[in-house]
Amino acid sequence: MTTPSGIESRRPASAVTERVPAPAYFGVSAIFHYLGPAFAVLLFASVDVLGVAWLRIASAAVVFAVWRRPWRLVRRLDPGQRWVLLGLGVVLAAMNATFYLAIDQVPLATVGAIEFLGTIVLATIGVRNVRNALALVLAVGGVVALTDLQLAGAWFGFAFAFANCALFVLYVVLSHRIANTGAGIDQLGAAMLIAAVVATPFCLGAAAPVFTSPAALLAGVGVGICSSVIPYVTDQLAMARLPRETFALMLSILPAVATVIGIVVLTQVPTIGELTGIALIAAGVAVHQEPPENKEN
Repeated sequence: MTTPSGIESRRPASAVTERVPAPAYFGVSAIFHYLGPAFAVLLFASVDVLGVAWLRIASAAVVFAVWRRPWRLVRRLDPGQRWVLLGLGVVLAAMNATFYLAIDQVPLATVGAIEFLGTIVLATIGVRNVRNALALVLAVGGVVALTDLQLAGAWFGFAFAFANCALFVLYVVLSHRIANTGAGIDQLGAAMLIAAVVATPFCLGAAAPVFTSPAALLAGVGVGICSSVIPYVTDQLAMARLPRETFALMLSILPAVATVIGIVVLTQVPTIGELTGIALIAAGVAVHQEPPENKEN
């Protein structure tokens, strides 16, 4: 069977994985979306931030190359779909780098909350109603609360956090486009290979010292598997079976997940003011309504 984009459709998962409810895949993604980066923060003490970002991207690319051999699929794609993969690869490289540069200076829970502001802004532009106006007010109020509390000491980190926010929107949009082709995981693997190529000139030098430390190298590989393989694959499995509006609604739990993981793994205990800001953003994500043109069944 061939999709309209010219991709030969393959079932994205075995019969066993398809019996797992789609929200369960999202739950796994939610945990590893921040658990991997939390481990990365611990690695920052011995490896430069961009070096850890490169280890994450490169190790994930190797896993996908061995597991999926995505280059076989790329030969069958039409030019439009190849451009989508190229865009997703560039976005993955930039998103991972800016996210790590942000969490190096700003608490994980704060970066995790800001990450979702862009989805609310786009929804408000696409659907101008009371519901989205309320979502925007809640989210902006949460961001103001967070930045008022911390901006003076970490403005550079906040700049990267907002850059990551914009890139996360592109990740969700492009990932949904490949998830509904029937070969989402293979295309994700191809995009991760592109991300590794894009990131290498900028980040490899920072990662060079890790090759003399087997323990640090192994930890970097673990970060890549936890941060880019497990959550991105489970994202694809969830996106392929959930409308984008439903997936967007479920994103509202991620700031809370980031807060819990920041407390447990990094002992980053938020203040009452920070918790208020995070809660306001999470509420905004839960309230917002996706534009009709972005809904996919």
